[in-house]
Amino acid sequence: MPLIEGLALGSALIIAIGAQNAFVLRQGLAGQHVFVVATVCFLSDVLLIGLGAGGVGTLIRTQPDILQGVAWLGTAFLFVFALRSFYRAYRPQTLAGTDVHGAQTSMGAAIGTALLLTFLNPHVYLDTVLVLGGIASRFDGWDRAFFAGGAMLASALWFYPLGFGAKKLRKYMNRPVTWRVIDSVIGTLMLILAVSLAGAAWRGDF
Repeated sequence: MPLIEGLALGSALIIAIGAQNAFVLRQGLAGQHVFVVATVCFLSDVLLIGLGAGGVGTLIRTQPDILQGVAWLGTAFLFVFALRSFYRAYRPQTLAGTDVHGAQTSMGAAIGTALLLTFLNPHVYLDTVLVLGGIASRFDGWDRAFFAGGAMLASALWFYPLGFGAKKLRKYMNRPVTWRVIDSVIGTLMLILAVSLAGAAWRGDF
């Protein structure tokens, strides 16, 4: 059944530790703009999956320079994101996600970061536009729509539980040292992803 196939494949692609997921998790732990951030990530996936199922993936395959350009931009952004995470680790945070000076992430900054982590990551295009779009092309009519809908549903079933489920761990997050560890891990992850993405951009391996 196309709906189930789309749901299964979409789940397999999205449930992975990446920049986008790490950010949603962190916002959930901090209890800041969780619904908005999860919705931005979900709607972004809806847009990209829809474009892929609509045939844009086939067009992008003929323009590898597009993905390579996005890869270099993504590398720079992930590197900066990693540095910011290490800086937050250096300045311990409270349960609410505030630093020692009481600064909080604004909704605009959270939305902007979620969008950048999504659209400056070539792997997002590979998973949603190219892979899911390519498989969707095997179906016709309503079957293609159901397949794409299943993949979109997988996104919703991941981002909202990831963000709001993290709140259950907030009672364990009342020590600055815990946030120091979390931000150190996220910073390390972002740095690894940046190096990996730079290598892929250099080789043109997409």
